[in-house]
Amino acid sequence: MAVSIVIPTYNVAPSIAELAARISDATTNYDAEIIFVSSDDTPQVIVHVGNTARLPVRIIHRSTPTGGLAGAVLEGIAASGGKWCIVMDGDLRHPPEMIPILLAATASEHEDVVVASRNLDDGSSGGLAGASRHIVSTAANLLARAMLPVRLQNCTDPMTGLFAVRRATIDIAALQPRGVKILLEILARNTVTVVEEPFVFDERQAGLSRADFQQGVRFVTQLAALRFGHLSGFVTIGAAGAVTNLLIMAGLQALGVWYIAAAIISAAVTIVGNFLLQERFDFRDLRGPAASGCIRFARYFAFNGVEATVRTAVLSAVVETTTLPGIATQAVLIGIGFMLKFVHDSQR
Repeated sequence: MAVSIVIPTYNVAPSIAELAARISDATTNYDAEIIFVSSDDTPQVIVHVGNTARLPVRIIHRSTPTGGLAGAVLEGIAASGGKWCIVMDGDLRHPPEMIPILLAATASEHEDVVVASRNLDDGSSGGLAGASRHIVSTAANLLARAMLPVRLQNCTDPMTGLFAVRRATIDIAALQPRGVKILLEILARNTVTVVEEPFVFDERQAGLSRADFQQGVRFVTQLAALRFGHLSGFVTIGAAGAVTNLLIMAGLQALGVWYIAAAIISAAVTIVGNFLLQERFDFRDLRGPAASGCIRFARYFAFNGVEATVRTAVLSAVVETTTLPGIATQAVLIGIGFMLKFVHDSQR
């Protein structure tokens, strides 16, 4: 079986020699190659290791990397020659001894993706550093599976970076890599058959964790794009604006401001804030036809101003005729308005 092992690398030079040796030992029964995709100075070490390795070793050096680790993986898969591609990290947290286990699961010819899962019996994420990393990893996994229940119904660990994929079954052109969660992208944008094998996530031997606030934002953005398509920007900014609106209104009321005045001020602030956010982050799916910034703002403010005026009138009617609190009523009205605008924009 022709197999390509695709390994994105970043500051993991100390682990390359051991990694290549263990991959060679694990693939003695396969026609295999190793493809390192690098955006740092690791190629110097890879060239040295490749000169003595039993397997063919190829290097893709990305001088202008795009798409983060996920983009590196896709470049490696696109350049691969194997029927199957195995994706793994270069820091030895993914044991190369898992390679024949993953390939053995492909024997029936019906599987498209074989996932090495930390969440099956006999699997473990013990290599994560600290309780906070475990909590974040678990929360991300639960969120992804809740947002994409159909696509991920047969995958317990869409966050893993160790998996095998049948090269012919994925449409690379349809993928939109960002951040580090490439398996999530592959499963969400392709109709594939998934099987899983348990594995133990080892401790890091080289390099530094890529997990930070920026990666968290990219992950949430990726989930929104996968779940809502071209309306992901609408959902992301709308949700942020709704929370901000309620916080401003509650803060003003706590200072003694009349609830109607608080609602008007919070609406005005969030309308301007939402517009600036979509301009800053270039959410073209929210902009519509090309126009100058002033014209876009005038249109945006006019539409949302009418919606806020109607919402405030309804808020006043409800609060004055019932015992419902203003903040709770505002939250419900914002939610209704959000859904109506979402349905409206989804028809575009």
